[in-house]
Amino acid sequence: MSSSAQDGLIEDDTFEPEVVSSELAFRGAVWDVRDDRVRYGDGVIRRQYVAHTGAVAVVALDEQERVLLIQQYRHPIRHRDWELPAGLLDVPGEEPMLAARRELAEEADIVAAHWEHLVSAWTTPGGNDEMIHVYLATGLSDAEAHDRQDEEADIRVEWVPLSEAADGVLAGRLHNGILGIGVLAAERSLREQRRREER
Repeated sequence: MSSSAQDGLIEDDTFEPEVVSSELAFRGAVWDVRDDRVRYGDGVIRRQYVAHTGAVAVVALDEQERVLLIQQYRHPIRHRDWELPAGLLDVPGEEPMLAARRELAEEADIVAAHWEHLVSAWTTPGGNDEMIHVYLATGLSDAEAHDRQDEEADIRVEWVPLSEAADGVLAGRLHNGILGIGVLAAERSLREQRRREER
């Protein structure tokens, strides 16, 4: 039994088996693919995965508790899915919150006065090592317009009541995992804030 289970809390446990070999299987324009052989149990297993830079996402809430959603084309899924403003941690040494500020301005032409870390999560731990950090941004105002290219050139922007976005996730109409994590975490955060204020 893990130490986290013994004290009544469920928590991910660090586990680092011996990496027998690790090779660059593919060098990509954005991400690389690693090919590792790992000593596990009585043998050696082989795992290939995307080596990811990490990312940030933003739940931007206005004064009416509407969340900013963007829709853009995602080629692997052949969909224009609804997402939170988000981006890669691809600037060396940049702190995640600063990256979140940058992405909100670049993708939505918005700045925020107040920032709060909501949650961090591995997006697809069986296939990549991406950790995404999700922030709540409030006190919003317009920023300088940015020039957008490729999939971002035809981004569609909608302000959606946070509760409706959460309903869409739970009803299976909105499938983006980061969107789901973000809006549900934001709902929980606001609920806890109201509970504290009522005391």
